[in-house]
Amino acid sequence: MNLPEKFGENVFNDSVQKETLPSEVYKALRATIEAGNRLDVSIAGAVASAMKKWAVSKGATHYTHWFQPLTGLTAEKHDSFIEPEGDKVIMRLTGKSLIVGESDASSFPSGGSRATYMARGYTAWDPTSPAFVRGGTLYIPTVFVSYTGDTLDKKSPLLRSMTAVDKQAKRILKLFGIECKKVSTTVGPEQEYFLISEEEYYKRKDLRLTGRTLFGAPASRGQELEDHYFGAIKPKVAEFMRDLDEQLWSYGVLSKTKHNEVAPAQHEMAPVFTTANVAVDTNMLTMEIMRNVAKKHGLVCLLHEKPFEGINGSGKHNNWSMSTDKGLNLLNPGANPESNTLFKLVLAAVIKAVDDYQGILRASVASAGNDHRLGANEAPPAIISVYLGDQLGALVDSIVKDKNYTAGKVVQASIGVPESPIFPKDATDRNRTSPFAFTGNKFEFRMLGSQANVADANICLNTIVADAFEQFANELEGAADIEKAANKVISRELKAHSRIIFNHDGYGPEWEPEAARRGLLNNKNTADAVPLFYEDKNVDVFVHQGVFTRSEAIARADIRLENYIKIINIEALTMLEMVKRDIIPSVSDYVAELCRNVASKQAVSGSIPCDSEKDVIAKLAELNDKTYKAAQQLESHLKAIDKDDVKPASQSMAHVIIPDMERVRALVDGMETLTSSDFWPYPTYFDLLYSVK
Repeated sequence: MNLPEKFGENVFNDSVQKETLPSEVYKALRATIEAGNRLDVSIAGAVASAMKKWAVSKGATHYTHWFQPLTGLTAEKHDSFIEPEGDKVIMRLTGKSLIVGESDASSFPSGGSRATYMARGYTAWDPTSPAFVRGGTLYIPTVFVSYTGDTLDKKSPLLRSMTAVDKQAKRILKLFGIECKKVSTTVGPEQEYFLISEEEYYKRKDLRLTGRTLFGAPASRGQELEDHYFGAIKPKVAEFMRDLDEQLWSYGVLSKTKHNEVAPAQHEMAPVFTTANVAVDTNMLTMEIMRNVAKKHGLVCLLHEKPFEGINGSGKHNNWSMSTDKGLNLLNPGANPESNTLFKLVLAAVIKAVDDYQGILRASVASAGNDHRLGANEAPPAIISVYLGDQLGALVDSIVKDKNYTAGKVVQASIGVPESPIFPKDATDRNRTSPFAFTGNKFEFRMLGSQANVADANICLNTIVADAFEQFANELEGAADIEKAANKVISRELKAHSRIIFNHDGYGPEWEPEAARRGLLNNKNTADAVPLFYEDKNVDVFVHQGVFTRSEAIARADIRLENYIKIINIEALTMLEMVKRDIIPSVSDYVAELCRNVASKQAVSGSIPCDSEKDVIAKLAELNDKTYKAAQQLESHLKAIDKDDVKPASQSMAHVIIPDMERVRALVDGMETLTSSDFWPYPTYFDLLYSVK
């Protein structure tokens, strides 16, 4: 394919807008997109007409307002372009239809911010994220709000948080004589995933209903040889990746990197960073395209954070930064960070924000799936900390301890043979155990789950950094000597928040007690993490920055806990069904078969050895009985929970139901290792992880 020509061919992007819109309309639209100017609604008709004409030329017959309700997925309602004209029809998209649509909001989560009987919801065009054509439909990215104006989606607060950063960052820049039209937060979400055989997937009830395996004894070979990571890509997977790239490129998704990840059957796709709201849209689109492309190749793409026990789960590294419309990256330290006061002030603001609001930053990535991954020596611990690396770590240390800073020299590296090229080493190594690591000119927030909507984490991150910027700007505006005043703020804040900085091994046994000594939070599951959203301090920061109203903030916490309860409930019910209807009967059948074998041998001669069969019979019979009793206990505990009372119910799910499920799983996995594969009712981990060639 001619990649430069095909890239973005399905997107109503800048070049298409410039070509199809009248000059004045184009300029007005670009002013909204690039400078954040209020949308001139008078141009909507012209934009809609051009957008429709372009979409029809791409084969579109329908349009949809594409939005992100509080389900964690995307939603769409398709309307055709046709309008009657006599006994014929014409194709039309009006300005009103472009700008606003109506959708039934009654069946979407609202967290109590909308009464059940009030069904009306509105979708409103987000002109900063380009429309695209897919499957004969024009997709128009939108926000989603209730009749009363409460946000019912993830895009609206994300845009508000970006506005908050823009407003407060420009105040900081102005102190240093830097003028710009707009400061944008930028994001590049790396995406991890598993690929397994579609045939094997449909034989697993747990995968189909929950996205993860509720049972499964480890395969004889897992990831211990460390040979899958960056290894040669299997032909079928390579075909999938090629097809995926080509589709993503046609939608303007900057898919850059692809490789095998650590676990067998695990892979990663990484894009180039872009504006946060566009990055969120394209990541949601990417996950949907991944699933569809996998199906074309006889595969299933698993995006659950922990589809398989005993091997690495999947995350989504959120590469976050801030840039002006003139290309200045606020997190670029430059060649001499020690003398770059603006950078140090921005760095101090980020560190302050992460420390002050570590609780809600952790809560923003909390989910039932992600609980299995965080802190499991495959992902960052559940404790929030900041990694700065050698260079910045030494600089911050010198400020905190009031000592001189000696800048490190650029080191040339070589493998020591004449033919080897000499290359400059980076100023710092990477720390893969840190949840929030500085990686050169951005921070990598590594706690996000692989199936998460990255809007949640970025809403929180943008909001708390904007709040720190505001506090700094309030103090520094009017200072006679901005360099002196700024350095005073930098020193004070870094000293106050140095506890959040940890430049060592987050997997090490010494970190958890050290974090406790520092007073850092360690909320290991969603039920313990999310309640921090209810605290006044944490609600207030969202309200003050205009990101959430108080009711919207509380609603988000309620919905997250409701979702957690529902997911654990579904998993527990699925586990019970699999145990009672498939696993216990199958093991009983195998035990009966072994008993028949023993009886047949002894009928021939009492001297024929039967010790192996008798041993397996005894062990399986005991395990099967224990499994039955453990399942009964799980079922009893599950029925006793009032699932509508979200706070106590989530605690019961985390501290009663999940331990019950772990006991059932351990027993079942033990039986799997003793049961003949001819009798075991489900594909094993070997079948699932090693069936793709």
